[in-house]
Amino acid sequence: MDFLDGLKRARLLAIIRGSERSASVRTALTLVEEGVTYLEVSLNTPEAIEVITAVRREVGDRAAVGAGTVLTGDDAARVADAGGQFLVTPAVTAAVDSGVLLGLPVLAGAMTPTEAFSAMDRGATAIKLFPASLGGPGYLSALRDPFPDIPFIPVGGVNAEAAAEYLARGAVAVGVGSPLIGDAAGGGDLDALRRRAQEFLRLSAGAA
Repeated sequence: MDFLDGLKRARLLAIIRGSERSASVRTALTLVEEGVTYLEVSLNTPEAIEVITAVRREVGDRAAVGAGTVLTGDDAARVADAGGQFLVTPAVTAAVDSGVLLGLPVLAGAMTPTEAFSAMDRGATAIKLFPASLGGPGYLSALRDPFPDIPFIPVGGVNAEAAAEYLARGAVAVGVGSPLIGDAAGGGDLDALRRRAQEFLRLSAGAA
């Protein structure tokens, strides 16, 4: 299945920004066990490249595993070498061009109309609307008026209530970090993570 088509079906991108390697891997594997199929491992996570390699090895075709906070061409190359399947940037950085050249889907961070248009013009697969909390669901609606064909994925401050509103207003998916991950990627409660994962999955399914 095409990457974007799959993400549109899943409607949920889990963002893992952990404080240590093993907890981040356990968090990712727990999410996949619960049915989350798109995982972003932030390069701010200690040993993030090793986390991506380990998770890819364990989950196989059950989930797509990519990297977030990708800033440079070198970052993009390291992610590709580790088996990462997509890139997520916080802004329209050099990594957008590098990811396109590497043949990886790129979710490019953008906030303004100019940034969103520029990123898509450079070959991005979709726009990570970031920080989404700055404008909220109403801002997404305003952006979609002139750009109805751009796939937007709001990220930043997206809790369950906001996720439902973004999806109702035309987001192809939502990216969710701490409201989903909680303390799990720092060695915290995996049972609570499972419960939150099921809540977001139910919400995503209901919005499909």
